Amino acid sequence: MEKQKPKDDVYEMLSESGYSDRAIQYFQERENIGVIEAADQTLDLTGPCGDTMKISMNIEGDKICDAKIQVLGCPGAVASGCAVVDLARGKTLEEAANIDLEALYKELEKLPDQKIHCARLAIKTLQKALEQYRAKTVEVRARGQK
Repeated sequence: MEKQKPKDDVYEMLSESGYSDRAIQYFQERENIGVIEAADQTLDLTGPCGDTMKISMNIEGDKICDAKIQVLGCPGAVASGCAVVDLARGKTLEEAANIDLEALYKELEKLPDQKIHCARLAIKTLQKALEQYRAKTVEVRARGQK
């Protein structure tokens, strides 16, 4: 996410609405949007506003080696989902579980105040996916020891 897109009407509208350049870049580039086929972990979650996020991750050992997200929602949801995937990729499960709203806001730089629920949904989607993966892993290990 180094390159800067030219400023256009969408950029201007989002900027005037209170989105930072960084958040707009995540929304416009959508680099982390997609699905990982045969992912080690997949989870979808719908927030109170109706936005839905589906995260898919490949995990090797204790590290998230790849992650993608699908988002059905507003620019705040798309930017938040893409940013949370950027933050999680390459991290250990424990490091990714510690990604919080403050870290996401630092990455996005600024969202309109009324879009905080989008950032919360992105964090919650990641955390629930990690919880589910851990539970599944513990269950598999427990069955293997019997």
